[in-house]
Amino acid sequence: MTWPPFLRGQPERPARVLLADDDPHMCRVIAQELLADARIHLVAQAHSLREGRRLLGQHDIDVMLVDLNLGDGTGFDLIEHMKNVHPVAEAVVVSAMEDEEHAIRAFELGASGYLVKGSWFGNFAQAVLQVINGGATITPNLARRLLRRLGGRADGLAGTPAAGRHAGHGEQLSEREREILRLVASGFTSGEIAKRLSISAQTVNTHIKNVYRKLQVRTRAQAVTLASQHGLLY
Repeated sequence: MTWPPFLRGQPERPARVLLADDDPHMCRVIAQELLADARIHLVAQAHSLREGRRLLGQHDIDVMLVDLNLGDGTGFDLIEHMKNVHPVAEAVVVSAMEDEEHAIRAFELGASGYLVKGSWFGNFAQAVLQVINGGATITPNLARRLLRRLGGRADGLAGTPAAGRHAGHGEQLSEREREILRLVASGFTSGEIAKRLSISAQTVNTHIKNVYRKLQVRTRAQAVTLASQHGLLY
């Protein structure tokens, strides 16, 4: 299948991935699939929470594939840390635990995907490419159960327009925050934005975190979608 040139993740500029899993066999399986796709660059592998935190501090990444069991901690802890260090990066959980509670917790922390081990072989690269292009990825059986469980909540929100739930938040964005959000929407990393605006990457990340807080979102895709709906990117 031809990969359109307007999508992120091209051989000349592949998606940068950190893999965090304490299972050596699973790491090999996922790594082999990622390395076989020219659109993916596996920058590092972590086998513990501590190692994951260290590697997040050393590398710029676009996506983190993370197991929930990391031996010395949880994937939830690493997702929270990643969102502080690289707020624009996406997280996809790869776990043996196929229950709604874990999935909901991961999404609340800002994950954009939840894949169940043993039911998604051959699709890890596709999951990476989906989330960096504003989508989400979730194992189908789990997705169906989540839809059933969340159906009642969705009915309760059906009469509340998205604009109403976020009314006023866009007006709080500063001009600098809007400028950075526009660059985020164009696919630039924090480091690249910092160079373009002659500020530090830490300052960029601070602005991005402020945007997330003001728009009441957890991920880049959510921020860009909401900002686009309310004309904040223009």
